[in-house]
Amino acid sequence: MMDSKALANEIAKILDDKGATDIQILEVGHMTSITDFFVVASGRNVQNVSSLADDLEDGLAEQGVEPRRKEGKNGARWIVLDYAHVIVHIFHPEERQYYNIERLWQDGTNQEPYPES
Repeated sequence: MMDSKALANEIAKILDDKGATDIQILEVGHMTSITDFFVVASGRNVQNVSSLADDLEDGLAEQGVEPRRKEGKNGARWIVLDYAHVIVHIFHPEERQYYNIERLWQDGTNQEPYPES
């Protein structure tokens, strides 16, 4: 089993390979006890958001990693995949702009660069 930072980076890589945009990794473990990292990404439209979530689930399942919970698949405008130590948010661009969860969870020190240099 990979550690939470490696899992966050693997998730970001899969999403990037599948065409997600504006991928951000936020380390939030010092701000909450629910998870260590958020990975936030956008799809281009509803179909793309759904496809990104499916591709991510498939890619991680091949590595033996399954989500504990998933929400939003029916509407596909904001899909959340809970991998325990990493929670993934895949947004339709309008929802991402409206909810702006990065603003709520960034503290100026916790954004991990992706892709890592």
